[in-house]
Amino acid sequence: MDSNHEHALERIARLANEGRDLVSFWRACTQVLTAAVPHYWGPCWYTVDPASFLITSHFHEDLGEFPAEWLTSEYFGDDVHQIADVARSAPGISTLHEATSGDPSSSKRWQANMTMGADQELLLGLRTKAGDAWGALGLYREPGQPQFNAREKAFLRAAAPHLARGAQRALLFGEATEPEFSDAPGIVILDANGDMESASPGVARWLAELPDGDLAAGRLPSAIRAVAVTAAGTSAWNAGTDPAEAVVSRVRTLRGTWLVLHGARMVTENGVRISVIIEPAQPARISTLLMAAYELTQREEELTRLILRGHSSAEIAQSMVVSASTVQQHLKNIFDKTGVRSRRELAAKIFFAHYEPRFRENERRVAAGQPVRGGPALPAERKR
Repeated sequence: MDSNHEHALERIARLANEGRDLVSFWRACTQVLTAAVPHYWGPCWYTVDPASFLITSHFHEDLGEFPAEWLTSEYFGDDVHQIADVARSAPGISTLHEATSGDPSSSKRWQANMTMGADQELLLGLRTKAGDAWGALGLYREPGQPQFNAREKAFLRAAAPHLARGAQRALLFGEATEPEFSDAPGIVILDANGDMESASPGVARWLAELPDGDLAAGRLPSAIRAVAVTAAGTSAWNAGTDPAEAVVSRVRTLRGTWLVLHGARMVTENGVRISVIIEPAQPARISTLLMAAYELTQREEELTRLILRGHSSAEIAQSMVVSASTVQQHLKNIFDKTGVRSRRELAAKIFFAHYEPRFRENERRVAAGQPVRGGPALPAERKR
């Protein structure tokens, strides 16, 4: 990797640790990518639900409303280079030219891109080091331009985990600053001395559930301080400027439930700060939704999520420790309950019933300057 790409990678890693809303994060990363990987017009940024690989938002600086026919093609169309397929593939990166063996003209996706002035398409899955997919990136080049080369793709693959972590933190940050649900995350910002500088609405609830804290006396729970110190990466919190890796920890509450703590060191204009995001450890929201909306059993819900994530029947049988015939019986039950006839129809039905409303809501939220939401749209009774 050359020095320009090394510097760009360091900048993206730093941005991923800053306490930003999602759109601000995408915009800052766009500036870095523009110099690092030349492309046409602007990047297309997506978030996906890691539990289902279904798209939850899209951001392009000059495209306020994502064309409905593109979503229909993504989930109903029979074409190559679908976002979910690339996001869950082993390489995690692909170009449309590669996917069509150098002849993209037969692809409806390519034809749609050409109407927008783009010939080449590169898709990058945004997966954390643990393998959780939080988004995707689309880059384009107009006709006559060089193809994306190995050096550029190596840089993008190296950047993907940082982009994924930044997207995850930005979604949590947005939910903490403007809660949607009663169990929404909270965020605490600590200054260079380790003292609480600010906190989001409702965070006191989560802090009160952790042992040995006393907010009245100004004493944070030891679990919060431990994550903060680890995220700081040094006993002198204001020393150095390099961003440390984010820290994730599970902590048992006084009630016997679990919270997940995300700590990150941020270098700001006012010096080093540590952010700690607190969220309840709970099943993916899609799990509760599927069981409620379609009366799926817990096993059927588990199998449905594996289908959405692209697992084969053999992989599902191995994961669930059941026979192939049991998988087929579960599939039949799921198809009957959801009123579909194939895996593709199942993914499309779930997307358009539960994710497309969230997708469109997020477009409106971006236009209004509000935080982007992750996960599927849930019934009104689940909201605050």
